[in-house]
Amino acid sequence: MTEPALAPPPPIFNFNAYSPAEIHEAIEKVGVKKATMAFLPSFMLAMVAGGSIGLGALYYTIVACDPDLSFATIRVVGGLVFSLGLAIVLIGGAELFTGNNLIVMAWASGKVSSSLVLRNWTIVYVGNLVGALGTAGVMFVAGQYTFDDGSVGLAALTIGNSKAGLDFVPAIALGMMCNALVCLAVWLSFSARTTSDRILAIVPPIAAFVAAGFEHSVANMYFIPEAIAIRRFAPDDFWADIERVPADFPNVTPEGFFANLIPVTIGNVIGGAFMVGIVYWFVYLRPSRSRGLGAGGAPPEP
Repeated sequence: MTEPALAPPPPIFNFNAYSPAEIHEAIEKVGVKKATMAFLPSFMLAMVAGGSIGLGALYYTIVACDPDLSFATIRVVGGLVFSLGLAIVLIGGAELFTGNNLIVMAWASGKVSSSLVLRNWTIVYVGNLVGALGTAGVMFVAGQYTFDDGSVGLAALTIGNSKAGLDFVPAIALGMMCNALVCLAVWLSFSARTTSDRILAIVPPIAAFVAAGFEHSVANMYFIPEAIAIRRFAPDDFWADIERVPADFPNVTPEGFFANLIPVTIGNVIGGAFMVGIVYWFVYLRPSRSRGLGAGGAPPEP
């Protein structure tokens, strides 16, 4: 009598991407962990995230300061380099307000309360602001805006003036589309099994939102304050180098900053929490609790 063939042992390494069902479950579990994290580590990780997004914004400004590049080239290349910020956040385990909008999945499943979600968003939002402002302040003190005969500062002023001049409703719409792509980038990163896979998953959605001119609240916590600092405190020789005066950038004010930040934040929440988080929860997690997912992580047949 022949012995039955033994099943081969499971592979030590698995390079297959996680299925949609596995992604959804992982994001829900991470959402519970984030919502219940203690104040101090949550705030400190949020500061790191704000600074990291500020570095991505700084990187974009360097590309934007080249007058020889076309509009499309600046947007596309700028989007690619801006991806640095989210790569640092996700791989380094920092806390980013826009990505944390996906905590609504854990909330929709009843695993965290509304107060815990709002607590996390508040702590992380303020921490992101502190980190982004800190990065902007360091860059101003370093005189980075004077590089290339002031062209970096001119680009920063132009970007800040444009963002601070947006009308309320368009700013909401641009914020919605931005965070839909950011949360999709976070979503895709959860399918990865290696660091390189995570970076490759992040870049296309982030580059797309930057190239399209969508509005990210945390990035604007760097862009506009940096422009405000330059407009208020840059010396006369800087203005002579760029052949401009502060009055050429009328929207670069604290009032303009908050006029941008409020609608963009509203749009980010709608785009991330509802356009991505709640939609995917409804498609996958909600039916999985009553009927079970179909094969391969697909929603069950009606």
